[in-house]
Amino acid sequence: MQLPLSDWARPEVSVIVPARNEEACLAACLESLAGQQGVSFEIIVVDDGSTDRTADIARSFAGIKLIEAGPLPDGWSGKSNAVYTGAQQARGQWLLFTDADTVHLPGSLAGSLAEARRHGAEMLSYSPAQELHGFAQRAVMPVIFAELAAKYKPSEVSDPNSPAAAANGQYLLITREAYDAVGGHAAIATRLLEDVELAGAVKRSGRRIRFRFGGDAARTRMYRSFAQLVEGWTKNLALLFKAPVRLALARLLEFLAIVCGLAFVALSRSDVRLAAPAGIAVALIYLNFLRRILKAHAGAASSALAVCGLPIFSYLLLRSKLYYKWRRSVTWKGRHYSHPSKPKPGLPGTPGSTEALSPQEERRTSARPAGERWSI
Repeated sequence: MQLPLSDWARPEVSVIVPARNEEACLAACLESLAGQQGVSFEIIVVDDGSTDRTADIARSFAGIKLIEAGPLPDGWSGKSNAVYTGAQQARGQWLLFTDADTVHLPGSLAGSLAEARRHGAEMLSYSPAQELHGFAQRAVMPVIFAELAAKYKPSEVSDPNSPAAAANGQYLLITREAYDAVGGHAAIATRLLEDVELAGAVKRSGRRIRFRFGGDAARTRMYRSFAQLVEGWTKNLALLFKAPVRLALARLLEFLAIVCGLAFVALSRSDVRLAAPAGIAVALIYLNFLRRILKAHAGAASSALAVCGLPIFSYLLLRSKLYYKWRRSVTWKGRHYSHPSKPKPGLPGTPGSTEALSPQEERRTSARPAGERWSI
């Protein structure tokens, strides 16, 4: 059970869970967190304008602090506003930002804290094991996470001599000192990839980060329908990959090479002179594909289906690019974000900004203690 805290005691970790209409998964998340042992901690759930039973579920857990995110300030993404609101009321020496769809394995909180200290990291982030349901998820999610593992190599991200930086907002542990020093989520309020942006800010500040696959610590079910999957990756993919159109075409060609190659081998099997070299070529292409897919840690069944995910991945990449380039907006959890792919020259209220603070941002900034405002 959670270690008891007196009114004055400062917990080692403040766990902050932003939640917007998460009645389907919040209870499992909070149950897994409340059962952590070996470290003192508090749990803060930030209700981000939910219209379902999210708040009632949070209230049903004794000892959990429920707060409201309040109206979304101009220029802020919903998640950054929610987690920043929670951070302002957190008392821990470390902050753990975790999503409501994430389940934490027993002992993982104490283990992650020990791991961060052991490696001298002021930020530690895990990419949890993904729970995949249905054909589309099993096919495309391994492809996406394999591409992410190739672009954001954990070995490079964890190397202080490499400029590579990445994090997964489903499990992001950071010292309070580092969070405040880089301005926290207030400094990246306009960005939809708040986890990657925060990791970049921490690494540029000279602090060490550690990033790895964390299937031994947490698991998550990101999407509960194909529509959610499409909306979520439309928001993210064009921001995660610099050349989404080129990557989409490359993966579509890879899919066609495998499928058409197999068809050619099957049709020409009576002619060994044609079938043999074609079969070898297809095998080499597939083995290279499988080598990438295994880095997604998706399991044997999903890895086997991943070839079918290549055209779905290409579609999602092109859709994401189209929305950012032509529609100039994306939708996520009922909110519309305009022009998120073109960050403003300076965040309102920061050095270099050409825009004035909105009334909501003025109140938020003035509420910060001196020395904690826009410190990057």
